[in-house]
Amino acid sequence: MTLYKAGPSPFVRKVMVTLHETGLLAQTDLVDAVANPVAPDPALIAINPAGKIPALVREDGPALYDSRVITRYLDVRAGTSLYPEARIWEVLTLEASADAIMDAAVLMVYEAKFRPEPIAPWMEGQWTKISNGLDALESRWMSHLNGPHDAAQIAVGVALGYLDFRHPQRAWRVGRPALAAWAEVYLQRPAMQATIPQG
Repeated sequence: MTLYKAGPSPFVRKVMVTLHETGLLAQTDLVDAVANPVAPDPALIAINPAGKIPALVREDGPALYDSRVITRYLDVRAGTSLYPEARIWEVLTLEASADAIMDAAVLMVYEAKFRPEPIAPWMEGQWTKISNGLDALESRWMSHLNGPHDAAQIAVGVALGYLDFRHPQRAWRVGRPALAAWAEVYLQRPAMQATIPQG
């Protein structure tokens, strides 16, 4: 397999953590691509028409893209039960919640990077989405997060790590003691430590 990735993307990190957790990293070539939202890499567009990463080229079928599609594929390929049928709707919903946090956090980075004068109300609107998501994790999802390991926990761990990396001044832990305590432990997992974003 070949994984196309770029920079410290949390969506790429989610796939990288899954590769570690499933034992499939050694079977995967890693290729750096340019995923600039205003000038995407032509080679990447040839694999994913949206020009977005991550994208996974398989030897036995068409390329896969969107991190949730890739992680589900890796889980099936490895037989690791990160998407257990008994809890599948909870896992998928919690993963979607984490991805929404990542989406908003990445959009804030893009706004600051590509707009000469970032629009403050828009930035705060994105942070409100993140804050609401974090509050839901704290109030509704802690029993799941403290349960058997699955893909949703990977997604939440990556989302929280990205907030630490790109938005530390927002202090997401304040007022969320249970989530903060969970993150303190989860972020020490070997797969999380091996994929800490740089740059």
